Amino acid sequence: MKLLKPIDIAVIALSLCVTVYAGAAVYRGVKTGARVSVNNAGQRWIFPLDAEETFVASGPLGDTVVEIHGGKARILSSPCANQTCVAAGHIQSQGQWVACLPNGVFLSIEGGENGGLDATTW
Repeated sequence: MKLLKPIDIAVIALSLCVTVYAGAAVYRGVKTGARVSVNNAGQRWIFPLDAEETFVASGPLGDTVVEIHGGKARILSSPCANQTCVAAGHIQSQGQWVACLPNGVFLSIEGGENGGLDATTW
């Protein structure tokens, strides 16, 4: 029967420490504020999700009004015919988006509490 040598114990202990630290770093996440990204016509505007802002994005059909209020964002009005973007309502979580395709305006939520980790598998 072979006994563990001191170097073996040190390597095992170091491996355990690295594993625990890496796991804590991934699952704890970096606290970052969520951002609202508004894209149209090759331009991009970024606002904090906790802002109180009404923003006008001009597109080929006219002006699309984006509202950020109470930690949520939405397209308040748009000149498009079917108004699907307005009917989509509020977005508030990382990865959610709404777009007015006829007017070329894309609104999305980026960042958030988990620092970019949006899925876990095992």
